[in-house]
Amino acid sequence: MNFVIKEINDKTEKERISKEVLNDLPEWFGMPESTAEYITDSQDKPFLACFHQDEVVGFIVLNETSPDCADIFVMGVKKKFHRKGAATQLNTEYEMLAKSLGYSYSQVKTVQSGHYEEYDITNKFYKSVGYKELEVFPTLWDEWNPCQVFVKYLGE
Repeated sequence: MNFVIKEINDKTEKERISKEVLNDLPEWFGMPESTAEYITDSQDKPFLACFHQDEVVGFIVLNETSPDCADIFVMGVKKKFHRKGAATQLNTEYEMLAKSLGYSYSQVKTVQSGHYEEYDITNKFYKSVGYKELEVFPTLWDEWNPCQVFVKYLGE
């Protein structure tokens, strides 16, 4: 499939895209309060969206955690586009954006493997694009969702 990645600056468009994608992913984003926070908080951060023809496929949002480290704040790809290369292409564009903004590292937080099949798939994806397990924080979110931190060196 041919995907086009665009940086989105308009807050209303960011809100529309993130709502459309996250609402398609209740297995990952099933808590309305936290999903609403992702949608709202994404509006003030660098935001890349993926399209196939005129359809929204997915998006990724960059957040700064330190002057040297970017964070994948939230990422989602509609289920019908899973395993078609969209997430890998979004991640590649995110990494290029992070490097252009001066970040040498990237991190992402997800649920530790072994707790939910959906997050096992997510973790497998991050490993496939070069992320390494850094640390698990067993109660950062809550005891049912131990937070796995992955990191990746992007270069200078």
